[in-house]
Amino acid sequence: MTSKKINAAAAGTWKLGDLTVNRIGFGAMRLTGSAAFHQGTPGDRTRSIAVLRRAIELGVNHIDTAAFYFSSLRSANELINSALAPYTDDLVIVTKVGPFRDYSGEWGTSARPEDLRGHVEENLRQLGRDHLDVVYLRRMRQDSIAEHFGALAELREAGLIRHLGISSVEPRHLAEAQAIAPVVSVQNRYGLDSPDPEADAVLRACGEQGIAFVPFFAIAGKGGALGPSDDTDDVVLAVARAHDATPAQVRLAWTLQQGPHVLAIPGTGNPDHLAENVAAGALRLTDDEMARLDALHTRAQ
Repeated sequence: MTSKKINAAAAGTWKLGDLTVNRIGFGAMRLTGSAAFHQGTPGDRTRSIAVLRRAIELGVNHIDTAAFYFSSLRSANELINSALAPYTDDLVIVTKVGPFRDYSGEWGTSARPEDLRGHVEENLRQLGRDHLDVVYLRRMRQDSIAEHFGALAELREAGLIRHLGISSVEPRHLAEAQAIAPVVSVQNRYGLDSPDPEADAVLRACGEQGIAFVPFFAIAGKGGALGPSDDTDDVVLAVARAHDATPAQVRLAWTLQQGPHVLAIPGTGNPDHLAENVAAGALRLTDDEMARLDALHTRAQ
C-alpha cells in the first residue's frame, strides 16, 4: 500500500480523558538506538529529531515515552524536547514510571510509592514541561498496585499529572486502580504474534468501559525490545500481498481492528518505517482476513 498523502487521522480518534488523539501514535523507545536501551548501537541524533518532526507532519499527536528510554548516548525525552518544544496544544505526550535505570543504564530496584514523585519530576525536567498529560504506572510484579497508584493519584491532585493510566496489569488491577482514581488508558504487551489470554481479557474490559487500550510490541511480537523477528507466518504474508502491504502494516491494522478503543504506538528511528506505520492506519482488513488472523492469534496461545 502507498504511504503517500497518508495522515494519522485516517485511523480515527479516541479520547484519553479529555484529550483527543489519533489512534496511530508514536512510541519513542526506538529513537535512541538500533535496539531498546543499551542493547544496540546509539541512533543518529539528527535523524531521530527528523523522525519526530515528520511524525507530527503526518498527523501524529500521541507520543509515548519514558525517562528510562535511553541508550549510552541518547535520551528519548531529550530528543522529544529538542525536536518538538515548544509543544503544540494538541500534542499529547504520555510517559510511564515505576521501572528505574541508573546513569550507567543498569536496571535498579523498581520504585517504591514514595519514589514516584521523583520519577514524575525527572520526566518533567527532561521534557521541559510543568505537567504530564498522561502517566502510566508500570506494574513491576507487585501483587497489589493500590499504594503505588494512590501515590500517582496524589500527584494528579497536585497538578503534576493530568490523567492516569496503568501498564502490564491483569483485570483485577484495573478494578483496584479505578477504586482510587479514574483510569483513562491501559498499556499492556499485546499483538498478533504475542498471544496472551489475560491480555485479551484486559482488552475486552477496557472496551466495555470506554478505556483506551494501548498495546506495546504490537509489531515486534516475540522480538520485543530487540525489534521484529524474521519469523512471519504464511497467513500474515498472504494478507500483506493482497493489500500490497508489509507484514508490519498487517499486524498494526489487525491490532487497530480489535476495537475503536485500541490505539497503536509503533516506534522507529527510520523515516521510511514511520511513513509505513502511519499508512497502516488506513488499511482495512476484510472480515475473512480478520478471521484468519484471529485464528492465528488464538492458535498460538
